[in-house]
Amino acid sequence: MKKYFGLTLFVILGFSAIAQKKQLSLSDAVLQQNRAFRDEQCNAITWIPGTDSYVYTSNNYQTMYQASVKKTEPEQVLTIQEANTALGSQLYNFYGFSFRNTNEILLTDGNNYYSLNLKTKTGSKLVSVVEAGANAEYEMVSGSVAYTIENNLWIVNSKGDKIAVTSNTDKNIVSGQTYARSEFGITDGIFWSGKGNYLAFYQKDETEVKSYPLVDITKTPAELMNIKYPMAGQGSEKPKVGIYSVSTGKTVFISPKGAVDSYLTNLCWTPDENFVFIAEVNREQNHMWLNQYDAKTGSFVRTILEEQHDKWVEPEHPAFFPSANSNNFIWISEKDGFNNLYYYSIEGKLIKQLTANKFVAKEILQSINKGKEIVFAATGTSPLNTLYYAVDLNGKQRCLTLEEGTHGIVINDMNTYFIDQYSSHAVPGKVELKTITGKITKTLSVSKNKLAEVQIGTADIGQIKAEDGSVLYTRLIKPSNFDPNKKYPVMVYVYGGPHAQMITNSWLDGANLWMYWMAEQGYLVFTLDNRGSGERGFAFENQIHRQLGVVEIKDQMKGIDYLKSLNYVDTSRFAVHGWSFGGFMTTSLMLKQSETFKVGVAGGPVTDWKYYEVMYGERYMDRPEENAKGYEEASLFSHANKLKGDLLLIHGTVDDVVVPQHNDALIKKFIELGIQIDFFHYPMHKHNVIGKDRVHLIQKVLDYIIENNK
Repeated sequence: MKKYFGLTLFVILGFSAIAQKKQLSLSDAVLQQNRAFRDEQCNAITWIPGTDSYVYTSNNYQTMYQASVKKTEPEQVLTIQEANTALGSQLYNFYGFSFRNTNEILLTDGNNYYSLNLKTKTGSKLVSVVEAGANAEYEMVSGSVAYTIENNLWIVNSKGDKIAVTSNTDKNIVSGQTYARSEFGITDGIFWSGKGNYLAFYQKDETEVKSYPLVDITKTPAELMNIKYPMAGQGSEKPKVGIYSVSTGKTVFISPKGAVDSYLTNLCWTPDENFVFIAEVNREQNHMWLNQYDAKTGSFVRTILEEQHDKWVEPEHPAFFPSANSNNFIWISEKDGFNNLYYYSIEGKLIKQLTANKFVAKEILQSINKGKEIVFAATGTSPLNTLYYAVDLNGKQRCLTLEEGTHGIVINDMNTYFIDQYSSHAVPGKVELKTITGKITKTLSVSKNKLAEVQIGTADIGQIKAEDGSVLYTRLIKPSNFDPNKKYPVMVYVYGGPHAQMITNSWLDGANLWMYWMAEQGYLVFTLDNRGSGERGFAFENQIHRQLGVVEIKDQMKGIDYLKSLNYVDTSRFAVHGWSFGGFMTTSLMLKQSETFKVGVAGGPVTDWKYYEVMYGERYMDRPEENAKGYEEASLFSHANKLKGDLLLIHGTVDDVVVPQHNDALIKKFIELGIQIDFFHYPMHKHNVIGKDRVHLIQKVLDYIIENNK
């Protein structure tokens, strides 16, 4: 009798504990994942130059703390209110600060640059950029700032003098902005040399790029907003690289050695400022030349190395120079199947292949030990990880972060210690002080699980096999009250495109918190990273060439087969949702696998690759005239008549990435076929619906699935 009473009491207390947990609102799931529910981190950790002390900020970046290797208990140094009082500024937070020297930090609000002494708490404004300025890049040695106004490039120096680097009246000639639709790892258009004596910049001629009409409805009447959008097979940007000499005020230009619309990518300076490296890629994207140019004259010096592949060659990382005293460099290449590090002389001689890993090197962080070792991020033991390694110039490699998970590290100037912040499937967040060998000196903080008091379910990470034997990783989110004896509908969340990885060994496993909210509505939420997705090596990724949506769908259906093998899955109630490439995949699955999926919601989908941009689309599909069969098979218009389930299409009205023509043309096709579908657009949103409107979007998506998947 006592035994039964004890069991009953345990059950009651168990249910009571669950009942006391907070219900997760959809609004909080969308807006608070990286705010209230974010793990406690040492944000913006920065070592103070020449010391073993470091500073970091609070989660909201508004309070700065200082600690050291010997004194790890942090002390408050500065608040943003104190900084604003000292500077007469209106800074919102410390985001993006950097050290000018041991005592002074550089702060900016985007237009004004300030210097603030952390010891005296005094400071001043250094330089200002005009209100219309954009894309500003501060040069630490000279104190000058390069910036753009509309299509031209300017410099304001430390004296406040404004210098026009370019003065093109033709709006088709654009200087100092990102180029090639930010492909090839291009994120900037302005590149100061190491000592600030030269300024390199991208210049693109968009004369042959057709304009695409978007509409600004905030005006009365609405106004036309034309953007330049190079669609596959059509006229593209013609690039140049300008090199401006600060001392002479003159600019020399570098043009492609091949066709005028070849790509000039991965621009970087040599440490001595004498040369610029540029990786030139032909428009077909199957041949790359790393070229060296003279900074003073812009003249071609030599081709240092070149690579070819019949599918594609995609350089994404500029040359890295381990030593400030040498022009020998590291080049990241996946020519052997995985991104590895190769050490070259400037003359193009391969000195040493430093790594021969069968996993992906993600990026080089820095060199240490006077340039004798290179620290780089890589997937390592599992493609779901981000670990850090050091390799010396003889190829001897060691791992600095031994715990599996997703790491980020910051190394001190003396290369003796680093701070490691990481999370994993089981660790919400941890910050550790380590020696350069990777030995833990002290644990600085351990994040509590901020979702512990919230009623959410769990995620299972698994593996299945593709038809070629490749391992495919899966994530299955279950509700908190999961009962294996019940039958659950499934929402498949899909992306599936290149360079993306939905499942990672990090807290929440790469999932969005709203997926857990969906699980609490009685759903299983399933994700699979198919062939073609990122961080798995070239052979895994290049199978999509000329046939987007073929192997990806095969792999997603392997995921469906796995789900069907689970006794608790309601196989009559599969839904699918995705955005961008995931929108293409969602609609493709609804059409090509119409017997499987009952409902789908596709956001910002590519519906026909001939409408997508040159740089991305032609890499994976070649030009439309070169691959007519592949384009036709991938086009959703070719399969529109197969729709059986409920489909909701969503688009931002000013989407400048996947332009609205994609959805509009598909809707027109459905109308011609007499097929009813649903459509919703988000006025004045670009490719992603952001801010508070994102709550409306996610509510729209999930309500549609729940209502139509009964």
